[in-house]
Amino acid sequence: MSVIDQPAQSKAPVEGRSPAQLAWRKLRQDRTAKISSAIIAFFIILAIIAPVFTWIMNTTPDEFHPETLDPEFATNPIGRFGGISGTHWFGVEPRTGRDVFLRFVYGARTSLTIALTATLVATLIGVIIGLVSGFFGGKTDLVLSRTMEITLAFPSILFALAVTPVLENILESWGLPAGNTTRIPVMIFVLAMFGWPYIARIVRGQVISLREREFVEAARALGASKYHLVFNQILPNLWAPILVTVALNIPTMITAEAALTFLGAGVIDPASDWGAMLLASVPFYSINPTYTFIPGFALFLLVLAFSLLGDSIRDALDPRGSR
Repeated sequence: MSVIDQPAQSKAPVEGRSPAQLAWRKLRQDRTAKISSAIIAFFIILAIIAPVFTWIMNTTPDEFHPETLDPEFATNPIGRFGGISGTHWFGVEPRTGRDVFLRFVYGARTSLTIALTATLVATLIGVIIGLVSGFFGGKTDLVLSRTMEITLAFPSILFALAVTPVLENILESWGLPAGNTTRIPVMIFVLAMFGWPYIARIVRGQVISLREREFVEAARALGASKYHLVFNQILPNLWAPILVTVALNIPTMITAEAALTFLGAGVIDPASDWGAMLLASVPFYSINPTYTFIPGFALFLLVLAFSLLGDSIRDALDPRGSR
């Protein structure tokens, strides 16, 4: 029997796939996405298991090791490459002798926690405001849109440098403890306040195009409430642009957090942070270049990985956008 004469029943059934399944399949086949995800997962796992290394190395990131410093100069680490050895894998800090590897892994925990939390808060605020602005329109849209534009017009880093100490002093006057217990929540709040307009503008534009679609009009004709229209009809159709925006906003938050700390408005010593490590390494870049290179390269690599992953997610969810 020829192939043409075979019965139709022998053919394999065609399996339909949803847009999400197609996007996930394309993302799994994307080499850039896989490499970027592996790099991000590596840093996240490193940050999660940071306390394990204190047990393995029998020290803490805040413990001084004066025996690792040159007694003649009292600042230079003994040995090459900043004192790298079997005891101190990335060497030690000049002047203090603190272990650089432990400062690095705990710094990854601090930087990622602040950046991811700020991104989450900014996303929640941006999505809600974008939904309200785009759906209701009129004066509501006018006020919220102008608020977005005014917020985006501020030089975010300079304004954050100015407002962070003010907010910190206000919270401390209310009874909150001084130090990082207050400084870190203030940083998250400031970063989120300058991050929400980006996603709000994207959500607003998508809502404006969706609110007059047939499925929304049909739900409205059946007597659906505004809450149902916004959160049950429109919001489920926004997950793709929201996901892409979040993936692209995370590296911005990581860079902004490191910049704030580097400029003196971020995490306070002795807490470890990549921005703080870069700031502390500046006077010793000629003596111990590895101390500058390690957090700087890690910051570059993590930001690049998040950016490339965001681009891959965008291409997978919107194939026409990459053409």
